[in-house]
Amino acid sequence: MRTAVRWAATALLSAILGFALAAWIGSSIPRNGDWQEPAVDAEGTVTILIGTNAIHTEIIMPIVTDAVDWRAYFPVEDIANPGRDYTHVGVSWGERGFFLETPTWADFNPVIAIGALGGGDGLIHAAYYVRPAPAEGFRELRIRPAEYRELARLIAGDIVPPPGRKTYPGYDRHDVFYDARGTYHIGKTCNQWTSDRLAAAGIRTGWWTPMPGGVMKWVPDLPGS
Repeated sequence: MRTAVRWAATALLSAILGFALAAWIGSSIPRNGDWQEPAVDAEGTVTILIGTNAIHTEIIMPIVTDAVDWRAYFPVEDIANPGRDYTHVGVSWGERGFFLETPTWADFNPVIAIGALGGGDGLIHAAYYVRPAPAEGFRELRIRPAEYRELARLIAGDIVPPPGRKTYPGYDRHDVFYDARGTYHIGKTCNQWTSDRLAAAGIRTGWWTPMPGGVMKWVPDLPGS
């Protein structure tokens, strides 16, 4: 019995270490490796932010630009506190059960996590912000107008239109969840969704990014950090 337990523990540890190593290697392989941020004074650039809470990553965008008005997709009336002068909306995608049950690492449940990796329904998280300031967990990224239009088109493609979707309470008074297209699994995690959308828009990011650090390593850090 003790031998079996030791073997099981060793196998589990090996699997965890193997996953971590594979994630580090996969996230270090670039997509769109030649891409560079446009200059600060380049015409028409759009500044987005990539945010993380150490579990998930999100793409934070101006609510209204020439490319898209996100209020048509995420009505501000759907959040508990719609009365503020919001300027940005953060969008992320994940597995329904894991998303709703794991707002922080303190809420992590391995049973839910393992179940999600085996496959689950997609869910969109939309969080409204008022002039989000750059910080370690909110890093700015300048992109070109065409890149932003494509990024917005890709994100919109994952959103179930309002008449045919359910809405779920968010973690706070400024956010909300919606039914989304797509199936979550080990090859398509919430963080992989972020990097896939950036890469498909032509922006440099990692190849396989199941963990948030694999996404954030490609986003310029704060000056002096």
